[in-house]
Amino acid sequence: MTIDDVIRRIGEIGIVPVVRAASVEEANRAVEAICAGGIPVVEITMTVPNAVAVIREVAGRYGKDVLIGAGTVTTAEQAKACFEAGAEFLVSPGLAVAVLSVAEASGKLAIPGALTPTELMNAQEKGAKLVKIFPCGNVGGPKYLKSLKAPFPKASLIPTGGVNAGNAAEFIAAGAFALGVGADLVDAKALREGNLAQISAAARELVQAVGAAREART
Repeated sequence: MTIDDVIRRIGEIGIVPVVRAASVEEANRAVEAICAGGIPVVEITMTVPNAVAVIREVAGRYGKDVLIGAGTVTTAEQAKACFEAGAEFLVSPGLAVAVLSVAEASGKLAIPGALTPTELMNAQEKGAKLVKIFPCGNVGGPKYLKSLKAPFPKASLIPTGGVNAGNAAEFIAAGAFALGVGADLVDAKALREGNLAQISAAARELVQAVGAAREART
């Protein structure tokens, strides 16, 4: 997929589930549950044990139907390994210029993290097309995102941290391009116990919340 294809797909779906699993088996279950709930995109974080192997497994099994990304990517070495394993996009918690460089050379999308206006400006200067705002929930949530969008109305921002079905509509109304959702979607206990129905139900609730919020905004 091209960078524009991936951006368009993330924008259409509007949700990027952040998967932090304890094993390949858990990661596969998480992807299965998320997809069953109507969200065909996942971000496998590098904090997962043997993350590159997990990405390779998930990409091989679901890559035709699910947009696979890698999260918490902070080095060029990690970036290269994730792309080789089948990741279509990378997400970083902050601005990692080396990761952006690898992505550019690979013709792939990298989404750096930022929090302050200065960090957002730095990310844009480095060519970032999408920027993760993290940890958004800790600094005001939707209100903070709205304030940040005021001087950067054309910035495509993905608030992450503290995002859930209860405040998804507020984030969309504040101008979010998409939402990064972690533990509030992929509950660690439910995943560990194999309670996939709970995760699928949470995914469906998020899809409905985002869809309704987008309709209300138009």
